Amino acid sequence: MGWMVEASTSARGADKVFLVSLGISVFFLVFITALMIYFVIRYSKKRHPKAENIEGNAWLEITWTVIPLLIFLSIFYYGWTNFDYTRNPPRDAMVVNVLGRQWAWSFQYPNGKVTSVLYAALGKPTRLDIRSADVIHGFFVPAFRLKMDAVPGHVNTTWFEPTRLGSYDIECTVICGVDHSYMLSKVVVVPVEEFKAWYFGGDDAPEPGKGLGAEKSSVAALSAGVAEAPVLALLRAKDCLMCHSVDGKPMVGPTLKGLYGSTETVVSGGKERAVKVDDAYLKVAIQAPEASIVKGYPPTMPPAALSPAELSQVLDYIKSLK
Repeated sequence: MGWMVEASTSARGADKVFLVSLGISVFFLVFITALMIYFVIRYSKKRHPKAENIEGNAWLEITWTVIPLLIFLSIFYYGWTNFDYTRNPPRDAMVVNVLGRQWAWSFQYPNGKVTSVLYAALGKPTRLDIRSADVIHGFFVPAFRLKMDAVPGHVNTTWFEPTRLGSYDIECTVICGVDHSYMLSKVVVVPVEEFKAWYFGGDDAPEPGKGLGAEKSSVAALSAGVAEAPVLALLRAKDCLMCHSVDGKPMVGPTLKGLYGSTETVVSGGKERAVKVDDAYLKVAIQAPEASIVKGYPPTMPPAALSPAELSQVLDYIKSLK
C-alpha cells in the first residue's frame, strides 16, 4: 500500500498536520517571492538613483513577530495533539509485544502466539509495546503514519486502530546493520470474526480480506519462487531463520553453519561453562532455550514447537552444515 493510503485513525491526524504545514509553507513561499520581485522593481536604482534612510516601524515589527508566532503555535498544537493521541492507547486495546532484532520483526500476542507478521482486527485498537534485542531499530508503518523507535533495554508504546482491510508494509527506518534493507514485514488487517477465529483457534494465518490472500513473512516473501529443501521451509515457518543464519553470517543468534561438533561457552544459572554441541545439547537448546544461553547472545529465543520427526529433521540439517 502506498503513502497516500489512510489506513488508521492516527493517519488522519498526521495528514492534517502535514497538509496544514505544507499549505502555510506554500503560501509564504509565494508571498515572500512576490514581495521580493515587487521590491526589486519598485526600489531599483533606476527608479531611485539616490538612496534614502528608512526608519523603523514599530507596528510592522510587531506584526511580523506576532503572526509567525501564532502560526508556529497552531502547528505545534496540531502536532502535539496527534502525538498525544498516538501515545495514549485505549484501555481495551489488545497488547502486542513487538521485538526488533537484526534483521526481522516478531510479534507476541497475549495468548502466547508469536508471528513474523502483525495481525490486527478491523476497527479494534492494538497497543504495541516495542523493544529491541540488539541495536536501535525504527518501527514504521507508512499507511498508518505510525513511527516508533525500538531501543535496547527500554519499552516504547504506541497504538493504532485500523480503518481499512488489507496488508500494509512495516519498515525499519534506522540503519541497523548490513541487512537493514531486508528488515521488512506486514500488518495484515482482517475482519473481527476472522481475527478471533485465528486468535482463539488454529495456526492458519488469517486472510487480509477482499481476496488479497494470506501474507507470507518478509523472509519467505524474499525467497518466493526459489526452490528450497523442506527443512529450510520448516525453519522459515518456525521463524528460526530470523535469528540464525545458515551461511556463517552473524545474526541475533549463533549461525547454524559449523555449529555441530563445536565447543560453545554457555551461561546457565548465572555460571559459565563450556559445552560440546551434539544431539543432546541441540535438543535442549531448541526445546528449552532459556536453560542455557550461548555467551554473547541475547536470551530472546522462544521454545520451538517441533514434533519429534521435525526435530530429527532439523538436527540432521544442522549436522550437514559444515
